[in-house]
Amino acid sequence: MNLELLKRLTEAPGIAGREERIRSIVIDELNNYVDEIKVDAIGNVIAFKKGKGNNPKKVMISAHMDEIGFIVSYIDDKGFLRLNPVGGFDPRTLVSQRVKVHGREELDGVLMPGVKPVHLMTPDEAKKPLTVSDFFVDIGRSKEEVEKLVRIGDFVTLERNFIEIGDNFSAKALDDRAGVYIMIEAIKKLGEHDVDIYAVGSVQEEVGLRGATTSAFGVQPDIGVALDVTIAGDIPGGTPHGQITALGNGAAIKIMDSASISNYKLVDFMRSLAEENNIKYQMEILPRGGTDAGAIERAKTGCPVITLSLPTRYVHSNVETANKQDLQNTILLLVKFLENAHKGDFTL
Repeated sequence: MNLELLKRLTEAPGIAGREERIRSIVIDELNNYVDEIKVDAIGNVIAFKKGKGNNPKKVMISAHMDEIGFIVSYIDDKGFLRLNPVGGFDPRTLVSQRVKVHGREELDGVLMPGVKPVHLMTPDEAKKPLTVSDFFVDIGRSKEEVEKLVRIGDFVTLERNFIEIGDNFSAKALDDRAGVYIMIEAIKKLGEHDVDIYAVGSVQEEVGLRGATTSAFGVQPDIGVALDVTIAGDIPGGTPHGQITALGNGAAIKIMDSASISNYKLVDFMRSLAEENNIKYQMEILPRGGTDAGAIERAKTGCPVITLSLPTRYVHSNVETANKQDLQNTILLLVKFLENAHKGDFTL
């Protein structure tokens, strides 16, 4: 399995509102496989592939291009950068990380909390929980040098290379570059299809499903399919009933999350397709968190939606980890759905 494209997608930087480098990759990869491709006013990529059916249904698939990150909010008198988060972080994952500051130049930096070194802490100080606002970036320069290279509003991303580890792979930004990869690969592998397909690389999902909201309003789909990662809690410290999904158990067909409840007819259709085509799958219920499906189903008069998820460990960190076969099974299930979607009746 060639994961070079996924490596490029995950290693490229792009927080909400600054997805231009990811957008360029998506356009380059899809341009020869679709009938039309455009970028809307807020930066969504919308690729259109015409179906062969008469009066075809419109199917919108959506994977968000943005990753969680920061913007520079302040430069102090010693040249340290203070940050505003763009997306949700667990501060425990941020200690002693390397970052890239995307200023007038690409600058390496060190991310640390503004607390005493452990050797100097009192027991009470050591117990105090960290918050994201405690963190700063050290780029090793004076304030005067920093101000020549960095502006308020420049964005900062965690720095981590894509690696393969056994049957798995690990990187920053699998949420949701893995979904973008699944979308691109499915379009490339697609056979004959009756439905019109709108493949959307959406923006600003991590700050409120904004890109999917506007793109769905423009497309007005009959069916919406979000592509995203989900929690794989199959690790020490979890419980069997609380793991959500597990690596190696197949593509995850979402039943519900906190942003949407999947159309039950779509759920049954996906499950049947997986079983008929020997595609390994698992069912997903996510108590907290949402996907682009929550925005798509609310556009105009609404439409039935579902999410296909890639089970992923350590979500919203820079060592997100997923399984190669789960990735392949998710691509195959999406392809089978797009080729057969015209056969389904998803009205309630």
